Amino acid sequence: MSNIVSLLPSATEMVCALGGQEQLKGRSHECDYPLGISKLPVCTAPNLSVDGTSQEIHEQVFEILKDALSVYRVEVDTLHALQPDIIVTQTQCDVCAVSFTDVEKALKESLDIQPTVISLHATNLQGVWDDIQRVAQGLGKQQEGQQLLASYQTRISKIADQSKREISQPSVACIEWMEPLMAAGNWVPELVQLAGGQSAFGEPGAHAPWITWDALAQTNPDMLVLMPCGFSMSRIEEEMNILTANSVWPTLKAVQQGHVYLTDGNQYFNRPGPRLVESLEIFAEIFYPTRFKFGHEGIGWRQWIPAN
Repeated sequence: MSNIVSLLPSATEMVCALGGQEQLKGRSHECDYPLGISKLPVCTAPNLSVDGTSQEIHEQVFEILKDALSVYRVEVDTLHALQPDIIVTQTQCDVCAVSFTDVEKALKESLDIQPTVISLHATNLQGVWDDIQRVAQGLGKQQEGQQLLASYQTRISKIADQSKREISQPSVACIEWMEPLMAAGNWVPELVQLAGGQSAFGEPGAHAPWITWDALAQTNPDMLVLMPCGFSMSRIEEEMNILTANSVWPTLKAVQQGHVYLTDGNQYFNRPGPRLVESLEIFAEIFYPTRFKFGHEGIGWRQWIPAN
């Protein structure tokens, strides 16, 4: 049985969904799901402070990348001690997690470790399903992978079929960063469409675009769904003043009609793994609350209520 180290939260979830949790021997500093994962040795660490404001984090990342440095580092000694047979990492985003280049460098510093490296690189939903198959193949669990994907497609199709019957197709702006403003891209526009909405920004398969307040005002979407990368709902709430202080905010239709929603983007929308299916369910509950009830309200999302 292969020993696995996952350096990506979504990859950890894939391994566990495929029945390989007992094979996991190490994780990234961000891997926190499913239960029991937190007891595993941590093999990565950030090279920046993640406790700052949105603007402060953005500036730190900008400076690090400007100098061609890595946002994260691999804990080489921990990796060497674990002696994994398989390491799962990614090439999709240098800001989101340890990159393939970081892993290569770490392995060169520990020459007696020659594990198989599985690199994930999804930019759309099909890419996520392909990555799950890639992990399944690496673990020798191809049949489990096929069964898992079939169950996901059944759940997705049921939501998509029902949402198509809705006459109203709300325009939705999904906000992936608060200062500066960034809209969600990659797989999120696809999820919006499958749930019966129209994505105001972002293209399927394309990286998340920076947007301006003027563009947000001109688009004036029916709904605003906040899903900052790495932020919980309580963390979003702490920084809501960044949005509400802007003069454009109270003029937006979504704000005036009470259609602003906080989501746990860290656990759901920003993880290209199994729980994108739950992310779709969250969208469905938000867009059509009388039709869809999956039990995510209060856990994965909630309506934003302005303080009096």
